[in-house]
Amino acid sequence: MTPILPEDRDPELPLSATLPKPPYDTTDAKSVELSSRRTGMSFQRTRMSADRTLMSIIRTALSLISFGFTIFQVFQKMQASKILDGSGREPRNFGIALVVLGMVMLTLGIVYHINYMRELRAERLLMMQQGLVHGESKYPVSLTLITAGLLWLLGLLAAASMAFNVPLLG
Repeated sequence: MTPILPEDRDPELPLSATLPKPPYDTTDAKSVELSSRRTGMSFQRTRMSADRTLMSIIRTALSLISFGFTIFQVFQKMQASKILDGSGREPRNFGIALVVLGMVMLTLGIVYHINYMRELRAERLLMMQQGLVHGESKYPVSLTLITAGLLWLLGLLAAASMAFNVPLLG
C-alpha cells in the first residue's frame, strides 16, 4: 500500500486539523512531545503487565496452598470419624508439600516482581533525566504485591497449622 501524497489527495475532502501539514518534519516539538507521552504510557503498560504476571502466580499459588490444606483437612476428618485407618502422616506430608510448593512459587514470584519493578523504575528515572519522558505520573503502590504478601503469610499459617496440628484460626 503506497501512501497518498498531498498533491494526489482529493481536494474535496477536508483536512483534519490534527494532521501535520507538509513538509513532514519529524523533529518538531509536537512530535517529540507526543513521542515522550507515548513512551511514558508504555512504562505504565509495562508496570500493569508485571502486575498481571504476579496475579497469575498468585492464582496458581493460592490453588496449591488451598488444595494442600484441603487434602490435609479431609483426611484428618476421615481418620477422626474412623472411616480411614492409618497414621495420617501421608496425607499430612502431601498437604504440607503442596502448601510449601505454593509458598515457594509465591516467594519466587514476589522476588521477580520486586526486581523487575526496580529495574523498570531505574530505566524510567534514567529516561526522565535525559528528558525523554516527563515522569509526572507516580507509580502507585502495587496492590497485587500487597495481596501476594498477605497470601504468603496465610500459607505460612496453613503450613504451621498442618505441621504442628493446631487449628488455623482458633
